Amino acid sequence: MNNSAIGVFDSGMGGLSVWRELRRELPEESLIYYGDGKNCPYGNRPAGEIVAFVEEAVEALVARGVKMIVVACNTATAVAIDILRSRYQIPFVGMEPAVKPAALSSKSGVIGVLATKASFGGALYLASEARYGERVKIIRAVGDGFVEIVESGAEHTPEAVEAVRSVVRPMIEAGADRIVLGCTHYPFLADVICEVVEGSDVQIIDPAPAVARRAAWLLDEYDQRAESGSVPRYEFMSAAGEEYARHLAERADRLM
Repeated sequence: MNNSAIGVFDSGMGGLSVWRELRRELPEESLIYYGDGKNCPYGNRPAGEIVAFVEEAVEALVARGVKMIVVACNTATAVAIDILRSRYQIPFVGMEPAVKPAALSSKSGVIGVLATKASFGGALYLASEARYGERVKIIRAVGDGFVEIVESGAEHTPEAVEAVRSVVRPMIEAGADRIVLGCTHYPFLADVICEVVEGSDVQIIDPAPAVARRAAWLLDEYDQRAESGSVPRYEFMSAAGEEYARHLAERADRLM
């Protein structure tokens, strides 16, 4: 048993979509969320910069005594997860590209994947695509502007609808019946995506619940669960300062 907190990291607010699932899956576990905010978005940055940002966040979380870190950022996972696992002794959970469930469940044989440029270049994504690409046609698309829309709280605006439509409609027109959300910011646009695909037989696949289940499995594997009856605490940190951290906390409250 271990009552220390689980650390959760993202480039900004997107990882709150994973934080929400962790809170649901592990209601007795304390969570410390670190949203960079200062350097977001990561998607088009050089790998060296991303690694430096991630290491700064991880050092801050390790200093708080966390027992596990969930890298709730697809780009950071793609670029830095192997480095983190080689340098630190605590378990790390990364974002797995959800190509497998999309490919195995597709009826049309066409799936769409929304992600950042850096995520598409990551070894995890490329391995998944190579393994399941013979089973289905995979349409990749970068969600240009999606992260910025979410960070600014502008998900329910005409601009958000137009940005999503320009990326998602070509997938639907190509026959996609599964759309994978390959960035943790994108679930905040799920309502808009559903609006854009209305009338089509399309399933949106968010990997966050599976990531939360993986974290739960690792806690059991290492006997690191919080004691039964523990009252969890939720804390928020940011490289962008206290105002951004407060914004994270307020948004997290609205998710539950």
